[in-house]
Amino acid sequence: MGPGDLEVWSNHFEYHALRPSDVAQDTSDCLRPEELRLIANSIATVQLGEQAAGPELLRATERFSQTKRTAHLARIIELLIHEELRHGSLLHVFMRNHWIPMKRSGWSYPLSGFMRGLAGLHWQLSMLISAELTGIVYYRALESVTDCQRLRLLCRVVVSDKLAHVGFESELLTALRADRPASLQALMRSAHRTFFTSAAVVVWWTHRAVLHRAGHSAGSFLRSCLAQYEFYMEPTRAPAAVTSS
Repeated sequence: MGPGDLEVWSNHFEYHALRPSDVAQDTSDCLRPEELRLIANSIATVQLGEQAAGPELLRATERFSQTKRTAHLARIIELLIHEELRHGSLLHVFMRNHWIPMKRSGWSYPLSGFMRGLAGLHWQLSMLISAELTGIVYYRALESVTDCQRLRLLCRVVVSDKLAHVGFESELLTALRADRPASLQALMRSAHRTFFTSAAVVVWWTHRAVLHRAGHSAGSFLRSCLAQYEFYMEPTRAPAAVTSS
């Protein structure tokens, strides 16, 4: 990933920062009681998770950028985090409109925060893209279990943003590995796939009511997540490493 690639991604995120996707205010927001019972706990957990990435990732990016003298990267990550936080804000507004209580903590988030605090840029991105890829499958499932137009459009907005996120994150992760010995690259890919699979299992268990209503078994959800992972993280050719500008 050279300076030109980073500039393209920088332009993309700057554009979206000025023109963020949104749900029209007059969109129907009717949620049936049975839908509310199904999604309330799940959506509160997801809203908490959308706030998870932040200062540790940005600090790791800034350290990397200073070492490599790489332009644009810290700004791209800053804008990406801003979009993640905006997803949380959109969910918060929806929850408030339907009297869904917010969660202040969950058992997995102190652990993930601790891991992020210890990890460098590569593993922080590995954790983030794992959440993004499983999130794409989850939001598509959530859209399918409700007739609430506002929630359905909100899911589409989030998925659209996340698809761009994983495009950038997968390119960057693959580039970060490109200058490592082939044996180490293989070990890193294996470790990440194992971590990703474990994360998908946790997502299934946490959100199984919604996912089951959407037609997923544990096996089909895992296969859907792995299909996303293989598309983005197992390319047929390795791109160039991140280079200085």
